[in-house]
Amino acid sequence: RFLVGGLSSFTGYTFLKMVRRIFLSLLLATWFSVDCNPGPIDDIAVDRYFIPKSCIREVKSGDFVRYHYNGTFTDGKLFDSSYDRGAAFFGQVGQKWQIAGVDKGILGMCVNEHRKITVPPHLAYGSQGAGDKVPPDTTLVFDLVLLDVFNRADQVQTKVISTPKECKRSVMRTDFVRFHFNGTLLDGSAFDSSYKRSQTQDSVVGEGWLIKGLDEGLLGMCVGEIRHFIIPPFLAFGEKGYGTEIPAHASLVYHILLEDLHNPKDDIIVEVMKASEPCTRKSVAGDYIRYHYNASFLNGITFDSSYQHNHTYNTYIGMGYMIAGIDKGLQGVCTGERRRIILPPHLAYGQQGAGKDIPGSAVLVFDIHVIDFHGVKDTVQVDITRKSEACNETSEVNDFIQYHYNCSLLDGTLLFTSRDYETPQDVVLGGDKIIDGLDEALRNMCVGERRTVIVPPHLGHGEKGAGIVPGSAVLRFELELVSLQKGVPEGYLFIWLEESPGHLFEALDVNQDQQVPLEEFSQFIKQQVSEGKGRLKPAQDPDSVIIDMFKNQDRNTDGLITQDELKLKVDEDAEKTRHEEL
Repeated sequence: RFLVGGLSSFTGYTFLKMVRRIFLSLLLATWFSVDCNPGPIDDIAVDRYFIPKSCIREVKSGDFVRYHYNGTFTDGKLFDSSYDRGAAFFGQVGQKWQIAGVDKGILGMCVNEHRKITVPPHLAYGSQGAGDKVPPDTTLVFDLVLLDVFNRADQVQTKVISTPKECKRSVMRTDFVRFHFNGTLLDGSAFDSSYKRSQTQDSVVGEGWLIKGLDEGLLGMCVGEIRHFIIPPFLAFGEKGYGTEIPAHASLVYHILLEDLHNPKDDIIVEVMKASEPCTRKSVAGDYIRYHYNASFLNGITFDSSYQHNHTYNTYIGMGYMIAGIDKGLQGVCTGERRRIILPPHLAYGQQGAGKDIPGSAVLVFDIHVIDFHGVKDTVQVDITRKSEACNETSEVNDFIQYHYNCSLLDGTLLFTSRDYETPQDVVLGGDKIIDGLDEALRNMCVGERRTVIVPPHLGHGEKGAGIVPGSAVLRFELELVSLQKGVPEGYLFIWLEESPGHLFEALDVNQDQQVPLEEFSQFIKQQVSEGKGRLKPAQDPDSVIIDMFKNQDRNTDGLITQDELKLKVDEDAEKTRHEEL
């Protein structure tokens, strides 16, 4: 009524002019409003302005998401930001944890994707607005980056990156493992790395030492295997997170290399790589052993080697001089045998490790080559390889012999051989000119006989060795007796092979002048030797031996032997014995 009454007071021209002005004003206002404010829209607008190259999964209804955002009006003015609060938004999609427009706009989003979602009022805060920050009927713009997505139905996602060629054992519950890892959040942010600490992560599996997802993911792994795990938050650190590096509700990504594996109940594992045939004797506790070794971890990395030191490792077995596993693993070996001994930490260097090279709780692998071993009571071992068909006499102490020999270590390394010389080796047995074991081995041999002899070091060159002979080395000799000259007892220069003449002085005194010069004495002794009635000390010049014999009888050194001076050595020895008894 007010409008009609007012209009009736105007003339027709004035009315038309006013209508025209109003129409133009409305048209201009409409043009300006289209340019500055699009007005109501029916649905959200999504701008996917950054899409990552890799998308492991897309957000769907029912998923839990964690994202950062900036919320602005259409003019760019900021009204809210998760960055300012220092905590990402967390909620479940499709369960009204967030405004409807964002709930809808986030569907299909990938981790690390950036989206700008424009939300009309009816899908935002509507005509009510939100307190003093969001006016009623306001269009909102959310700039989001998705950090994480998971579902309650998720399990540990495992991807095997690489596996070793051989796997004799895999992780089981209650096993102790050592592994390296790189840990990141789902968006790639690193939160921890064992490599940066230069130390493996060590733990028991299945006993609650680790987060549930790792406990599950490590099962079945082999040493040397690499796996990639994605662990949902409820199998990781859950709603509390961990420290400042792992936020609440964070999925975790682990890249794991298994370095080591054992069980506290493990014993040593012995694998015979090469048996020694024949094996006449196996090592026992108390034996002294020499062996070479390569020592490594289960991943194959070598940490020590006797070959690098250029000498064997020498020690007693079963007497506590070595780590317990090696002490046990070296019992029952044969000379020349090669075996692998795998030692759990409690039979090696334990939780402490050893120096900088062997970490705590490390399983050790020793590849052993047994060079030789012996007992302190071992004797010379003699194996006759060829007997002499005709043998009337055998070698014994004081005999002069010639023999050929090859001397080697038990691993076959040749040390010496008589074949390098023009003539055979010669020696008077029992004269302390050769090692005791060889001296013993050369006795009771026939000319032409061959023997293989094993000499323990206490009858050889002992703990110090000699020249190229290593200390505490067991020696192997191949012997052949070439010639034999029977000897005389120690202290004697000549012995009778038959009864001596009843009147010895008369036999010596050829011209019966009651004195025997050197010429007569020498002629008589040589005649006894040539007729096989007597024997001079071997391996010496006969004339020199006879001169020494003559000097022994020429007691007044006048160059002549009288009957009073002449005495057989056997009689002299008997007389000394009588004096000692008195």
